[in-house]
Amino acid sequence: MNWEFALSAFATIFLAELGDKTQLASMALAARSGAPLAVFLGAISALALVTLIGVVFGAFITRIIPEPYIHAIAGAMFIVIGFLMLTGRL
Repeated sequence: MNWEFALSAFATIFLAELGDKTQLASMALAARSGAPLAVFLGAISALALVTLIGVVFGAFITRIIPEPYIHAIAGAMFIVIGFLMLTGRL
């Protein structure tokens, strides 16, 4: 296993998810339900599944599309989504 990539993935996801709407929703659900362990297990399972889908898709798509194009497409998508959010269309 390449621990450098594992640490990089951990740090990236940890910082990106810290304080986002998923974390706030999890806090609210845990407070409302009174079952923090159940909320934790559900949330961690969902994050693991979404991450697995992303990793599998990422490994597959790089066999078809060269990595620099994927970076350019992802960057363009972020710009478009940001523009749509700023204009209230998303």
